[in-house]
Amino acid sequence: MEPNKAEILAGYSRARHALDAWLESATAADLRRRSSGTRWTNEELLFHMVFGYMIVRALLPMVHVISRLPMPVGKAFGAVLNAGTRPFDVLNYWGSRAAALVYNKHRMGLKLEKTITAITRRLERESARSLTGAMPFPDRWDPFFAPTMTLKDVYAYPTLHFDFHARQLSLSHPLR
Repeated sequence: MEPNKAEILAGYSRARHALDAWLESATAADLRRRSSGTRWTNEELLFHMVFGYMIVRALLPMVHVISRLPMPVGKAFGAVLNAGTRPFDVLNYWGSRAAALVYNKHRMGLKLEKTITAITRRLERESARSLTGAMPFPDRWDPFFAPTMTLKDVYAYPTLHFDFHARQLSLSHPLR
């Protein structure tokens, strides 16, 4: 069952509170420790979780445009992005490592808050019809990207991404 706007927004709020709790409770040693099942440290992985929301903010205008184009154009766009999976994986890994130096424990909470606020404003303005607009996606880039995604799917994506990676943190969950 697809989430509605209220469920999507509740996920955003839960993620924000979880990130704040991890950042508040984690020591410097906790953040430097390797995460479980990734090559990132906990701090780098926490930033990567925030990055999922940042990427959605950037994707929303593109989805609005491409969903209005003829399907063959969108399919070609998705195929080109899928062809770039290996360079994307490298950039995704090293980009999160580098960005965590800037958006570290002291800055990533505010970055997530501002990003979620912006996404929330956009979601609240979306009509039921606009949320059904769909475009082909590079489904090899992320396990939560489907070959075709609606705008509603894109709004729901960052919390799925956040929750998936939260299980890879080698930190105790402070909200449990």
